[in-house]
Amino acid sequence: MPTDALSDQTTDVLVVGGGPSGLALAAELARCGLGVRVVAPHPPQPFAPTYGSWLDELPAWAQACTAQVWTDVRVYTGPQPTPLLRPYALLDNQRLLETLLERAGERLCWTQGKVTGAKQRGKFWHVRGEEGEEWTARLVVDAAGHGGLLLPMPFEGGAALQTAYGIVAHFQRPPSPPSAMVWMDYRTPHLDRNEVRAEPTFLYSMHLGGDRYFVQETSLIARPAPTREFMRARLSARLEALGTPPHDTESDEWVAFPMNAPAPVPGPVLAYGAAAGLVHPISGFQVAGALKDAPRVAQAVAQALQNDQDPTAAGWDALWPPERRAARGVHLLDLGALLKLPGDRLGEFFAAFFRLPAAEWHAFLAPHTEVRALARSMLKVFAYAPNAVRFPLIHAALAHPGVSLRALREAARMKESAHFSHPPDAWAGHPGGMTKSDETQREANSGDVDQQEVIEEGMQGAVGNVNADGLAPDMDRDKKLEELRENMAEVSGQQQ
Repeated sequence: MPTDALSDQTTDVLVVGGGPSGLALAAELARCGLGVRVVAPHPPQPFAPTYGSWLDELPAWAQACTAQVWTDVRVYTGPQPTPLLRPYALLDNQRLLETLLERAGERLCWTQGKVTGAKQRGKFWHVRGEEGEEWTARLVVDAAGHGGLLLPMPFEGGAALQTAYGIVAHFQRPPSPPSAMVWMDYRTPHLDRNEVRAEPTFLYSMHLGGDRYFVQETSLIARPAPTREFMRARLSARLEALGTPPHDTESDEWVAFPMNAPAPVPGPVLAYGAAAGLVHPISGFQVAGALKDAPRVAQAVAQALQNDQDPTAAGWDALWPPERRAARGVHLLDLGALLKLPGDRLGEFFAAFFRLPAAEWHAFLAPHTEVRALARSMLKVFAYAPNAVRFPLIHAALAHPGVSLRALREAARMKESAHFSHPPDAWAGHPGGMTKSDETQREANSGDVDQQEVIEEGMQGAVGNVNADGLAPDMDRDKKLEELRENMAEVSGQQQ
């Protein structure tokens, strides 16, 4: 991999940012035969944050870049653990960096610098650097992380953040079950209920071997978000209450990133990773999805360049197809419900969520699940949840009746399709490695409705023919709200 700081060399693609998502796309573009320049403020170096992922969501080559894999993965939404029975991986950032650079080969050039702007002249982009450099490329990709650099991301109502403070440390007594990975622990007996209601946080913990653990206090989503000092104090209070203060801390980590990015409006610059709104609005994951999406996006870009077509438009179409845009609307609806849910009820919400069949909650947390499956799963969670959780969910649904009604309609279509088109066990299978029965299931689901109609309905908000609440301008809003109330009332009458 060559490195330089040349100012006059033209390349096919310039990628702004040297994080795992941007580098993944850069590597795949290089593998397609394109010349790629990565511009980052630093030389190649291991990625700083701790990255975890469901093992099955990583592409096969990336599964070899894991530092550790746990089969004992659990959540605590009450006194007893809920086993998730799904392997979870910690990425080895050094190995991931080396593998991505190896995959890219000699077609990738790494330039240390800071991009300050870009302007298109004819078919070429002229990208400016902080020190007066200028780089030329046929395509520019903004992979500069949350918020982007060249393509800022808007957040309706302001950014709602996930924040976390964690440490890698040695403990005389285990702070979480040995040999296990605790994905979420909402138990807080050491806190007053009003404290939990106002600032809900949970423990995310990995046993790294011996007496070494990574423990992290996490706020799933909040607006405004808690501060680093608050989260550090909350983690310290938890460890003190458990009687497990660390005796040797190796490192600490602070993360804060927005969760409520909408499906982006395609612009003249292609974005990727967090800059393209790929953070999952419920889990906060995006790296595994970016690693997996990169070949498809790179192939679309390479083909467009080969055919003298617009590579930016091709990249956006591959990254954000209409189905994914429609699904983002449902996920943001769910995120809005979590923001309205009192903090001391989040454990009850996730207790209901993890009552879903494994394939369904796997799919709900995956980046490419279709609208009808998402909607159907959330209706099941609604049915499982106690009334104290249901009411905020209803309130969030009523705030966006257009999205809610479309989701309910898709859930109803899925139920009809399930009744007439496939056997009861058709959901059996694994979203990370789809079986033949899964393929048959999806074909059956799509065979009895007009898919183009579903896509067009889901895209209404993206093409500008609806109001902010998701309804067409000439729609009788009161009538639609009443229809939504009736639908939700019918669901809420089910047994808990």
